[in-house]
Amino acid sequence: MFRTFLVAAALAATATLANAEIRVSDAYIRSATPVSPTGAAFMVIENTGAAPMRLTGAASEAAARVELHSHSEDASGMMVMGEIEGGIEIAPGASHRLARGGDHVMFMGLADALEEGASVPLTLIFEDGSEVALEVPVDRERQDAHGGHGEMDHGSGDGAMGHGEMDHGGMDHGAAKDDSAKE
Repeated sequence: MFRTFLVAAALAATATLANAEIRVSDAYIRSATPVSPTGAAFMVIENTGAAPMRLTGAASEAAARVELHSHSEDASGMMVMGEIEGGIEIAPGASHRLARGGDHVMFMGLADALEEGASVPLTLIFEDGSEVALEVPVDRERQDAHGGHGEMDHGSGDGAMGHGEMDHGGMDHGAAKDDSAKE
């Protein structure tokens, strides 16, 4: 079950980490509608250490499946989404933004609806075996500064799609690119 807490405080907070070299900030999760079977989490992951860190997975009791995803526009202008093969490398002293229109944590088969103001448990898993446990606030109203045409609807369940949106259920899950240099 999701635990409720103040969204404003959660958005401003940096996660308490098992790995002191990784800082997570500005985390939130949203879905296309309150009853969507899928959702996506976004955040900034910063590597404060001296060695590269590779995010290789994520887990949550809130969904049947949780994956690192990316989407991009192919040569024909079609938006394609898929699991990121090999994870996301974060260079020493650098950060990687998981954002709408780019890389994100995909929740498929949500156990409960994402209720505004609730939080969702999420564990980020790194190649070295370290894990970072977070409580990610649900913020369905948030608009990222980099939103726009690349924004996708991750499954409203009603089949309606507008310009620049795409339902996750019909996505081409072909090869995803690791765009770790993108922020």
